[in-house]
Amino acid sequence: MGFLGTFLGRLFGSPASRELLPLGSRAPDFALLDHRGQTVRLEDYSGGRFVLWFFPKASTPGCTRQGCGYRDRIREYEEKGVRVLAASFDSVEANRRFAEEQRFPFPILCDVDRRLGLSYRAALRASDAYPRRITYVIGPEGLIEQALETKDPGAQAGALLETF
Repeated sequence: MGFLGTFLGRLFGSPASRELLPLGSRAPDFALLDHRGQTVRLEDYSGGRFVLWFFPKASTPGCTRQGCGYRDRIREYEEKGVRVLAASFDSVEANRRFAEEQRFPFPILCDVDRRLGLSYRAALRASDAYPRRITYVIGPEGLIEQALETKDPGAQAGALLETF
């Protein structure tokens, strides 16, 4: 690969490491605390469809727009039988404040050790400060149905809703 290729790969990650989980693959298992201090598990969502969206940092403008998009459309998601789940590397306290300030009706997973982010390819390394802004739709059988890089945080909830 050569020095430059190795250096750039370490700096930006290899193209393969930046890929999202493949469609049809099994969603990685998880069990971690949400912003209310309750343990949330993948199995809690089995048999139903849900959106899992990763965001970089609680209470920042883009993350607030994205979260409010889901908040404002939560009834429409529920009518389609789709649950919403968010995740960041923030602490329980930071995510609790964020959820309360914005009146989010969905759990925010607090992935402080980055295991969830690593298994869902939202992070390349455990030392990453923030997860990538990516979103998955996981189906009733626990398989990845959609894998998306979020281009427009404010519009994502509405655009994704159109796919159900």
